[in-house]
Amino acid sequence: MTHVVVVGAGQAGASLVAKLRNCGFEGDITLIGAEPCLPYQRPPLSKTYLLGETARDRLYLRPERFYADNNIALRLGEPVTEVNAGDQTVTVGDETIRYNELVFATGSSPRQLPANIGGALSGVHVVRNLSDIDGMSPSFVKDARVLIIGGGYIGLEAAAVAASKGLQVTLVEMADRILQRVAAPETSNYFRALHQRHGVNILEGVGLDCLLGSDRVTGARLSDGTKQDFDFVIVGVGIVPSTDLADRAGVALENGIKTDVYGATSVPHIWAAGDCASFPYGSGRIRLESVPNAIEQSGIVAENIMGGHKEYRAKPWFWSDQYDVKLQIAGLNTGYDRVISRAANGGATSHWYYLADRLLAVDAMNAPRDFMIAKRLIEAGKSPAPETIGNPKTDLKSLLKA
Repeated sequence: MTHVVVVGAGQAGASLVAKLRNCGFEGDITLIGAEPCLPYQRPPLSKTYLLGETARDRLYLRPERFYADNNIALRLGEPVTEVNAGDQTVTVGDETIRYNELVFATGSSPRQLPANIGGALSGVHVVRNLSDIDGMSPSFVKDARVLIIGGGYIGLEAAAVAASKGLQVTLVEMADRILQRVAAPETSNYFRALHQRHGVNILEGVGLDCLLGSDRVTGARLSDGTKQDFDFVIVGVGIVPSTDLADRAGVALENGIKTDVYGATSVPHIWAAGDCASFPYGSGRIRLESVPNAIEQSGIVAENIMGGHKEYRAKPWFWSDQYDVKLQIAGLNTGYDRVISRAANGGATSHWYYLADRLLAVDAMNAPRDFMIAKRLIEAGKSPAPETIGNPKTDLKSLLKA
């Protein structure tokens, strides 16, 4: 009987094993996770879970009985230490498990600060898993001083939670502006103003020189030469795909675990899905770090393990919650050369990214209608003229019929 082993019990891994059973797969399934808890949602960690608004058990993607009822063997809190592609085995602790098909759903890991600038001090945190959040949450007390390093979405979400709980928040971004890598200046300006209204001190074009303290962090010296006292630090400087196991197993890498349009890697009987996997997109390759990608890509891989031979055609979309603002993003803005903005009542705003006359992406702030219409346009390959989008009298819904 075919045995599918999935390494990584995050969103991609949990979605994949559920999809296999939903598609009628009758073989054995083993889901292996390094964390000692059921597969759970990550997005709420830096938002409602950190705020104390979401209980731990509400994070779980499925109750424990689901895995038992569907004959899915869980190996939690036991990381895979080795994959032998020749023998088709994985090593977990002292046990060797044979597989017929293996899926890497190993996700990604947060970038850490180097130890020589204080990264190993107590009180320095990253935002990635449950233990990270549980470790930092006792520090979230009113008037505590927190330094957040990195002005991407993770850093901004952490800043929003901290400010909402009454902390004194300083955020440093070494680039010229927050969100510089992922968004237009218009979106950066929107979120800078939002955070400043909530009392966050945003320092752009300023990096970290080093953290101060002997055993526990007590402050920081910044690249502009200033020294400030802090009670704790949150590092949000990006993530990297978790590829070490795949690399040691001889699987080809390219900005992650390299897969084809079917999710297969360079090694027979080994697949990859989720944050760790890069795949063909347009004329190049991409790797998407998002829940929708993890679910959709892992679903395709599950079907292909069963002989489906289906190509994965990504439809990128993302979201971020900060204070009372929901940002929804459709498409990828890479290569844009102009941005068209639309404003609506109640502060709703959307920024539409174009390359010449081709619509690439949209950032929608509290504008779900704009987001949904833009998403459908992008997925259909439709590009309304920029002048049409910029006209406040344009009925966006009518563009779907054009």
